[in-house]
Amino acid sequence: MLLTVNFYQNLKMNVKEAIEKRRSIRKYKSKEISEELLNEILEAARLAPSGNNAQPWKFKVIRDEETKDKLKQNGIFKQDFVYSSPVIIVCCADPDAYPQGKFEPGFDDSNEFRASRDLSLACQNLVLRATDLGLGTCYVGWMNKDKIKEVLDLPKTYIIPYIITIGYADEKPSVSSRKAKKDIILK
Repeated sequence: MLLTVNFYQNLKMNVKEAIEKRRSIRKYKSKEISEELLNEILEAARLAPSGNNAQPWKFKVIRDEETKDKLKQNGIFKQDFVYSSPVIIVCCADPDAYPQGKFEPGFDDSNEFRASRDLSLACQNLVLRATDLGLGTCYVGWMNKDKIKEVLDLPKTYIIPYIITIGYADEKPSVSSRKAKKDIILK
């Protein structure tokens, strides 16, 4: 039975609830994610803000076992759960997306840093929307970043700081401890 986004819209949570409910999921059910839900998640990423409206993000969506096997054979990820997740989203950023000549020495970061920062904004939208739709996710940065570009035939100039796994959670991790507000506010 294909579940539609309309069904999930009745379950919408507010942003605060999505932030509080989000967990890093490392065990997924084998249930497939519909194209419609995946499009909703990617749309949330697409709508993120970015410096100079450069929108440097690019996403490689992996759902097929053949590609997952190819990644595994090349030892891309240290954590085996990645290969068995229903969806792997390779989160890429193109540092060449920013307009030339707008760089302000002393004020701007490098385009590589800016691209990584803007990608993170898009991916947080993606993760929170996935949570809102009843899906689990996990950021994974522990990978062979150069080799994944080669295996997936991605441009060498792209930055790939992490991937995100997505699926229906088959575990309920407890809440991880967080620092107190007093420990994160500078005076």
